Amino acid sequence: MAAHGQALRFQPQGARAAGQGNAFAAQADDPSAIHYNPAALTQVQGVQSVLGTNLVGGSITFRNSTGVESHGNFNGSVSWPPPSNFYLSANLGSIGLPRMSSMTVGIGLLSPFGLNTRYPLDGPFATAVTSAALPLFAIKPTIAYKVNDQLSVGLSADIYTFASFLGEGHGEQKQISAGALGIPVGASIELNGSGTGAGVTASLLYTPMTNNTGKPILSIGFVYRSQAVVPLNGALLVNGVKIADGSANLVLPQMVTGAVAIWPVRTSNREWKIELDVEYVGWSLHKNLDVRLEGGGGIPQPRQWKDVPVVAVGTEHTWLHPQWLPNWEVSVRSGYTYTGDPVPDRTFNPGTMSLPAHTLSLGVGFLCGGAGKFLGIIPCSGESALWPKGIGLDLAYQEWFYESRTVVGNLNPTVDGRYHAFVHLGTFSLRYLF
Repeated sequence: MAAHGQALRFQPQGARAAGQGNAFAAQADDPSAIHYNPAALTQVQGVQSVLGTNLVGGSITFRNSTGVESHGNFNGSVSWPPPSNFYLSANLGSIGLPRMSSMTVGIGLLSPFGLNTRYPLDGPFATAVTSAALPLFAIKPTIAYKVNDQLSVGLSADIYTFASFLGEGHGEQKQISAGALGIPVGASIELNGSGTGAGVTASLLYTPMTNNTGKPILSIGFVYRSQAVVPLNGALLVNGVKIADGSANLVLPQMVTGAVAIWPVRTSNREWKIELDVEYVGWSLHKNLDVRLEGGGGIPQPRQWKDVPVVAVGTEHTWLHPQWLPNWEVSVRSGYTYTGDPVPDRTFNPGTMSLPAHTLSLGVGFLCGGAGKFLGIIPCSGESALWPKGIGLDLAYQEWFYESRTVVGNLNPTVDGRYHAFVHLGTFSLRYLF
């Protein structure tokens, strides 16, 4: 998985949100609410699912004070395996439990953290890193409850783990030995580990204003994601041979998000939404990734990251069953995100590329039902309970404009120099309404 903008974090987790610069926590009206705002899942009617993936490409350029250059990438022209997501939600009233119609449950599988970067084996900072990968994914069982017409609350467990179908099924960092710990100079070093950790997400959605059909025209979202610690157990390998077992603790940050969405237009013909999300990411909890070796000793890996903001603004305009496409809803989206950089010069590691970033997003969405046909062939609606009542396709493109960064005074002097990164992302989601 590619990590960009904000250290280990991968922000786009659904094409509808990605097209709006990830400003979605106050709208969150499809199953990806499981990630963006669990409380908003009460807005998702019936049984629905979303399946999406991200195609990430780009490059990293380095130049030190002597003019030596190096180039890295995110494991190829397109990062593989691609960060993907799946969401499934069900309103309990729609599945034969009418007394529980105020409750909606769901589950999500997604990749909110992760990285995959690689550099030349003979590069100028090979003693710091030649490649790094963190194929971490999250399992999110979720429940949301509608307290009344204005207020909903939600809760999800956040279970972070590894699996063999994602990369090698563990996190790893590779580098070339500089001669420390008795390892010969020039030897290939690999540190790897896997494990499972957990956190929790709690949220609310408050809708103080609605139109005459009960749809929101002002929504306020609040989301709290707790810290999670993932214990990593693995090994130290030298030239492919295991030297010792090792362990470390990966600390994922707590996050607080506040969001507000307004619909200046929300009629039976069209809808226009504008949203602002402001997020606080507590990376200061990530103090180190020190490796403890079996039999004593260890490899210090200080982090001392800092807390940073993320600000996102997004908009969506939707035509509801227009005359030119009567069985469809058609949306266009755009957005902007500013992402802060939590990593100080002293502990910067090119394997965890982190630069201040400005993201521009564009997106489109198509949802068909009734007599419509998806791709002109597949009926969008059927009478069978096994056939969906609607099929949607959402596409988004993001361009990450990074601020160049000059690293000075790093613990590994070979890392000192100027960095610039270029990342582009294309994402799509398929949505099914049952």
